[in-house]
Amino acid sequence: PLILFHFMRLLISKQLTSSVLSKLLYALPNSPLQYPIQGYTVRSLISIDLKCAGTRELSIESSSLVFLNELLAKVSYTSSIYHINTGDLELEMRTFLRYPQLKVLLASIQQFYPNITVIIADDSLEPERISGKNIQQYIMPPAQGWFAGRNLAVSQVITKYFLWVDDDFIFTQNTKIEEFLKVMEAVPELDVVGGSLEGNTGNRFCFSLLYEEGDDVEGGCLIRKYGETFHPLPDFPKCSFTHGVVNFFLARTDAVRRVGFDPQLQRVGHSEFFMDGLGLMMVATCKDVEVGHQRKTKENNNPRYQEFRKPKNIGGFKSQLHYFKNHLKCVRYSFKASE
Repeated sequence: PLILFHFMRLLISKQLTSSVLSKLLYALPNSPLQYPIQGYTVRSLISIDLKCAGTRELSIESSSLVFLNELLAKVSYTSSIYHINTGDLELEMRTFLRYPQLKVLLASIQQFYPNITVIIADDSLEPERISGKNIQQYIMPPAQGWFAGRNLAVSQVITKYFLWVDDDFIFTQNTKIEEFLKVMEAVPELDVVGGSLEGNTGNRFCFSLLYEEGDDVEGGCLIRKYGETFHPLPDFPKCSFTHGVVNFFLARTDAVRRVGFDPQLQRVGHSEFFMDGLGLMMVATCKDVEVGHQRKTKENNNPRYQEFRKPKNIGGFKSQLHYFKNHLKCVRYSFKASE
């Protein structure tokens, strides 16, 4: 009776644990090959983590170049010390009829970051050749425009990040690009981080964008509120989330290329880039990274530049472009008091 009891127990246990799916079935071959479709379990490949966190070097050897390249493609690292001159980023700008200001800017860049690559998109009417260490000047057809120049400059970037500046800015002791890099590396979701114009730390020229949904016929309204920021970045109390920043910003190259710059905006345009990127890019602004702004003088003032800078009816054209591209019935502006 005891043997019978154990036999029945084993039989019941087998019935409870076995399944119809455990039966080995083979697919009937349409070729000399057949393969199992049921009842056969293959262990998946597993990954192995190498404990090298915190070390400065990692040595990898392999007898196969293919395997070695595949492994290197999956190696990730985090920098804790940033050297701007080692290929982390390139510096971009577009220039038009402002060579005196451009030369001052380039001299200041050479002073603080002598090894950084500078890419210049130049659509001046009578181009002047700019030479110097690590300078790449791309001559465009005359007066192609502000955003067309941005597209050209960004298309030549080969680094993970790029820094955008206007051609009448000037680097100072407070232009610490390393601080931008620390923020971007610490917050991988961030796409753009902007700074301040020196002497205007309280007003970083940032703005938020609010969309009020409308109907299918007329569209909605876009409200642009200057000086508006949201909550601070974690671990960076001097930086806050926003929607748009000043013309001095560090950006992820791939993120900016996804959005692009509308070449229809030839003479005046900046915030339109952030309008096009709304919902596609995460943007922040920081108080502690500044760049100088050159003063206008008789020597650097070019009347022809002002003619192109402020063409007639530019406001009407921009409004029409906003309405058509974004299906809007209105764009409203609001200003927040300085912090």
